[in-house]
Amino acid sequence: MRIIGGKYKRRRFDVPKSFNARPTTDFAKENLFNVLQQYLDFEGLTALDLFSGTGSIALELLSRGCSRVVALEQRREHALFIRSVVRELGEERSLQVLQADVFRYLTTAKGGAQYDFIFADPPYKLSEIAMLPQLIHDSGLLRAGGVFVVEHPAQYDFSELPYFSERRVYGSVNFSIFALEEPEEVEEDSAEEP
Repeated sequence: MRIIGGKYKRRRFDVPKSFNARPTTDFAKENLFNVLQQYLDFEGLTALDLFSGTGSIALELLSRGCSRVVALEQRREHALFIRSVVRELGEERSLQVLQADVFRYLTTAKGGAQYDFIFADPPYKLSEIAMLPQLIHDSGLLRAGGVFVVEHPAQYDFSELPYFSERRVYGSVNFSIFALEEPEEVEEDSAEEP
Protein backbone atom coordinates (compact mmCIF):
# COMPACT_ATOMS: atom_id res chain seq x y z
CA MET A 1 0.00 0.00 0.00
CA ARG A 2 1.37 3.40 -1.00
CA ILE A 3 0.52 6.97 -0.03
CA ILE A 4 0.45 8.98 -3.24
CA GLY A 5 0.29 12.61 -2.09
CA GLY A 6 1.02 15.03 0.73
CA LYS A 7 3.62 14.92 3.47
CA TYR A 8 3.87 11.10 3.48
CA LYS A 9 4.00 10.81 -0.31
CA ARG A 10 5.72 7.62 -1.51
CA ARG A 11 5.61 5.96 1.93
CA ARG A 12 4.82 2.25 1.55
CA PHE A 13 3.30 -0.17 4.04
CA ASP A 14 3.14 -3.93 3.67
CA VAL A 15 -0.42 -5.18 3.98
CA PRO A 16 -0.62 -8.72 5.42
CA LYS A 17 -1.31 -11.29 2.69
CA SER A 18 -4.09 -12.77 4.83
CA PHE A 19 -6.21 -9.63 4.40
CA ASN A 20 -9.48 -10.05 2.53
CA ALA A 21 -9.66 -6.46 1.30
CA ARG A 22 -9.98 -4.66 -2.02
CA PRO A 23 -8.01 -1.44 -1.58
CA THR A 24 -8.73 1.41 -3.98
CA THR A 25 -6.12 1.22 -6.74
CA ASP A 26 -3.39 3.88 -6.84
CA PHE A 27 -4.63 4.95 -10.29
CA ALA A 28 -8.22 5.44 -9.08
CA LYS A 29 -7.11 7.05 -5.83
CA GLU A 30 -4.84 9.56 -7.56
CA ASN A 31 -7.54 10.53 -10.06
CA LEU A 32 -10.17 10.83 -7.33
CA PHE A 33 -8.02 13.18 -5.26
CA ASN A 34 -7.29 15.26 -8.37
CA VAL A 35 -11.07 15.68 -8.84
CA LEU A 36 -11.66 16.38 -5.14
CA GLN A 37 -9.26 19.34 -5.28
CA GLN A 38 -12.06 21.12 -7.18
CA TYR A 39 -14.34 20.62 -4.18
CA LEU A 40 -12.12 20.86 -1.10
CA ASP A 41 -8.83 22.03 0.30
CA PHE A 42 -8.03 19.20 2.73
CA GLU A 43 -5.74 21.32 4.90
CA GLY A 44 -7.25 21.42 8.40
CA LEU A 45 -10.44 19.54 7.50
CA THR A 46 -12.03 16.65 9.40
CA ALA A 47 -12.71 13.39 7.57
CA LEU A 48 -14.46 10.07 8.11
CA ASP A 49 -13.37 6.92 6.25
CA LEU A 50 -16.08 4.23 6.34
CA PHE A 51 -15.20 0.57 5.62
CA SER A 52 -11.57 1.64 5.99
CA GLY A 53 -10.07 -1.77 5.09
CA THR A 54 -6.31 -1.23 4.91
CA GLY A 55 -6.62 2.44 5.88
CA SER A 56 -5.38 3.58 2.46
CA ILE A 57 -7.85 6.47 2.09
CA ALA A 58 -7.64 7.53 5.76
CA LEU A 59 -3.85 7.73 5.52
CA GLU A 60 -4.07 9.63 2.24
CA LEU A 61 -6.39 12.17 3.89
CA LEU A 62 -4.02 12.54 6.82
CA SER A 63 -1.05 12.96 4.49
CA ARG A 64 -2.88 15.69 2.57
CA GLY A 65 -3.42 17.83 5.64
CA CYS A 66 -6.65 16.78 7.36
CA SER A 67 -6.41 17.75 11.01
CA ARG A 68 -8.58 14.86 12.20
CA VAL A 69 -9.43 11.60 10.47
CA VAL A 70 -11.62 8.83 11.85
CA ALA A 71 -11.27 5.40 10.22
CA LEU A 72 -14.12 2.96 10.81
CA GLU A 73 -13.33 -0.72 10.23
CA GLN A 74 -15.27 -3.69 11.56
CA ARG A 75 -12.61 -6.40 11.15
CA ARG A 76 -10.29 -6.56 14.14
CA GLU A 77 -7.14 -7.52 12.21
CA HIS A 78 -7.65 -4.66 9.76
CA ALA A 79 -8.23 -2.13 12.55
CA LEU A 80 -5.07 -3.35 14.30
CA PHE A 81 -3.08 -2.96 11.08
CA ILE A 82 -4.28 0.63 10.55
CA ARG A 83 -3.42 1.45 14.18
CA SER A 84 0.08 0.04 13.69
CA VAL A 85 0.65 2.29 10.65
CA VAL A 86 -0.69 5.30 12.58
CA ARG A 87 1.77 4.53 15.41
CA GLU A 88 4.63 4.17 12.92
CA LEU A 89 3.80 7.64 11.56
CA GLY A 90 3.39 9.09 15.06
CA GLU A 91 -0.09 10.36 14.17
CA GLU A 92 -2.16 8.86 17.00
CA ARG A 93 -3.67 12.26 17.84
CA SER A 94 -4.77 12.96 14.27
CA LEU A 95 -6.03 9.58 13.06
CA GLN A 96 -8.42 7.60 15.24
CA VAL A 97 -9.36 4.02 14.37
CA LEU A 98 -12.74 2.72 15.51
CA GLN A 99 -13.53 -0.98 15.24
CA ALA A 100 -17.26 -0.78 14.61
CA ASP A 101 -20.11 -1.71 12.28
CA VAL A 102 -20.67 1.14 9.81
CA PHE A 103 -24.46 0.80 9.66
CA ARG A 104 -24.82 0.81 13.44
CA TYR A 105 -22.53 3.82 13.58
CA LEU A 106 -24.54 5.71 10.96
CA THR A 107 -27.87 5.09 12.71
CA THR A 108 -26.61 6.04 16.18
CA ALA A 109 -24.34 8.99 15.31
CA LYS A 110 -27.01 11.70 15.17
CA GLY A 111 -26.06 14.81 17.12
CA GLY A 112 -22.39 13.83 17.34
CA ALA A 113 -19.30 14.98 15.49
CA GLN A 114 -19.58 16.34 11.97
CA TYR A 115 -17.09 15.96 9.14
CA ASP A 116 -16.07 18.02 6.11
CA PHE A 117 -15.42 14.91 4.03
CA ILE A 118 -16.79 11.36 4.21
CA PHE A 119 -15.56 8.46 2.10
CA ALA A 120 -17.25 5.05 1.95
CA ASP A 121 -15.76 2.01 0.23
CA PRO A 122 -18.09 -0.86 1.13
CA PRO A 123 -17.46 -4.46 0.06
CA TYR A 124 -18.87 -4.73 -3.47
CA LYS A 125 -21.00 -7.75 -2.50
CA LEU A 126 -22.77 -5.81 0.26
CA SER A 127 -26.51 -5.62 -0.46
CA GLU A 128 -26.94 -2.31 1.44
CA ILE A 129 -24.74 -0.26 -0.92
CA ALA A 130 -27.81 1.34 -2.49
CA MET A 131 -28.87 2.72 0.93
CA LEU A 132 -25.50 4.25 1.85
CA PRO A 133 -25.80 7.77 0.38
CA GLN A 134 -29.17 8.33 2.05
CA LEU A 135 -27.97 6.86 5.37
CA ILE A 136 -24.92 9.13 5.33
CA HIS A 137 -27.08 12.14 4.51
CA ASP A 138 -29.67 11.31 7.20
CA SER A 139 -26.98 10.69 9.84
CA GLY A 140 -26.13 14.38 10.04
CA LEU A 141 -22.42 13.48 10.01
CA LEU A 142 -21.67 15.61 6.96
CA ARG A 143 -21.17 19.30 7.69
CA ALA A 144 -22.91 21.86 5.45
CA GLY A 145 -20.62 22.49 2.49
CA GLY A 146 -19.10 19.04 2.93
CA VAL A 147 -18.51 16.31 0.37
CA PHE A 148 -19.01 12.58 0.51
CA VAL A 149 -17.87 9.94 -1.92
CA VAL A 150 -19.14 6.39 -2.31
CA GLU A 151 -17.02 3.83 -4.17
CA HIS A 152 -19.25 1.21 -5.78
CA PRO A 153 -19.67 -1.35 -8.56
CA ALA A 154 -20.82 -0.17 -11.99
CA GLN A 155 -24.44 -1.31 -11.65
CA TYR A 156 -25.33 1.39 -9.10
CA ASP A 157 -26.64 4.75 -10.28
CA PHE A 158 -27.06 7.46 -7.65
CA SER A 159 -27.59 10.35 -10.07
CA GLU A 160 -31.23 10.92 -9.03
CA LEU A 161 -30.41 11.34 -5.33
CA PRO A 162 -30.30 14.73 -3.62
CA TYR A 163 -26.87 16.42 -3.55
CA PHE A 164 -25.47 14.11 -6.24
CA SER A 165 -22.74 16.00 -8.05
CA GLU A 166 -20.96 13.62 -10.43
CA ARG A 167 -19.79 10.10 -11.15
CA ARG A 168 -16.21 9.24 -12.05
CA VAL A 169 -15.13 5.89 -13.48
CA TYR A 170 -11.55 4.60 -13.46
CA GLY A 171 -11.40 1.08 -14.88
CA SER A 172 -13.70 -1.04 -12.73
CA VAL A 173 -13.78 1.57 -9.95
CA ASN A 174 -16.80 3.89 -9.76
CA PHE A 175 -17.02 6.93 -7.49
CA SER A 176 -20.24 8.86 -6.90
CA ILE A 177 -19.60 12.30 -5.45
CA PHE A 178 -22.16 14.20 -3.39
CA ALA A 179 -21.79 17.82 -2.26
CA LEU A 180 -23.93 19.06 0.63
CA GLU A 181 -24.60 22.67 -0.22
CA GLU A 182 -24.21 25.41 2.33
CA PRO A 183 -27.59 26.75 3.46
CA GLU A 184 -28.41 30.05 1.77
CA GLU A 185 -28.20 33.05 4.05
CA VAL A 186 -31.52 34.78 4.58
CA GLU A 187 -31.26 38.46 3.82
CA GLU A 188 -32.68 40.68 6.52
CA ASP A 189 -35.31 43.15 5.48
CA SER A 190 -33.45 46.42 5.17
CA ALA A 191 -36.53 48.56 4.61
CA GLU A 192 -36.76 51.39 7.10
CA GLU A 193 -39.86 51.73 9.18
CA PRO A 194 -41.83 54.95 8.60
